Amino acid sequence: MTIERQNPPGLHTPPGYHHVTTTTARRTVYLAGQCPLSPAGEVVAGGLARQVAQVASNTAAALAAAGATPADVVRTVIYVVTTERETLSEVWAQLTTSEIAEAFTSASTLLGVAQLGYPGQLVELEVTAALD
Repeated sequence: MTIERQNPPGLHTPPGYHHVTTTTARRTVYLAGQCPLSPAGEVVAGGLARQVAQVASNTAAALAAAGATPADVVRTVIYVVTTERETLSEVWAQLTTSEIAEAFTSASTLLGVAQLGYPGQLVELEVTAALD
């Protein structure tokens, strides 16, 4: 299997991710939106940075359960409850230096949203991975 990441001519060079990700995978893994929930199913306390860390940890565990690694990720979508571009940048910086940092070299979207599913939830991450 191959995963190819590219930035086509004529498009700007993005900060870390690529515009296009293609793969010859035989198996695709779709993770449900990974939320900042503890093993007990509660939104973790401690603000946005703590929630981002929990989302990264949960995502790493979900990928491992599927036999995948961050290197196998071909697409991510990050949802953050904010209207502030600075907050979006902080979340991006934290995720791209986390244990799943390699996942964010593929096609990626970062969105500010009004709310998410759990009371107090500030961040959620969707991930698609490709495997042989």
